[in-house]
Amino acid sequence: MPDSTALGQATSMIEKAWGKPLEVLEVLALRRPCDDPLLRSAMHIRTALAITDNAVSVHQDRLHALTRPGYVPAFYELDRIVNSAADLRVALAESGTYVQAIRRVVEARGAASTADPGPTAHLSRAAVACSGLAPRAPGQVPDQPVPVAVIGQPTSALGPRR
Repeated sequence: MPDSTALGQATSMIEKAWGKPLEVLEVLALRRPCDDPLLRSAMHIRTALAITDNAVSVHQDRLHALTRPGYVPAFYELDRIVNSAADLRVALAESGTYVQAIRRVVEARGAASTADPGPTAHLSRAAVACSGLAPRAPGQVPDQPVPVAVIGQPTSALGPRR
């Protein structure tokens, strides 16, 4: 029986797109985020979805408790029923938005894997290499920091400040 919750749908989409179980993908997204930024994005969205999915469950339980069969709510509980229903609708809308975002990330991954890499792939690899996020070979010493060049007169020559 497939999961009908938004979290279950998102999990199955991610597992199907990357072809690995969720536990393995979580480790990959944390340990090597530069290798697959789309996976990291999908996992971040899924984390937010897990929080929203929990909120949906809480609001549903509260609403079921306030509207159970044979129970007549007191006048002061009507406000709680209305607020719980509104909160549930908001949480369900957020869940739908997160599922849609994961769907878009999965589609982007599919489009990126079938597209011609072109110059943008080379530029992004060069940007990663220049940013210092590129993996280094074991034993390789990182570049030494370059001292900042001073241009113009030193600040003490400008005179007193007020």
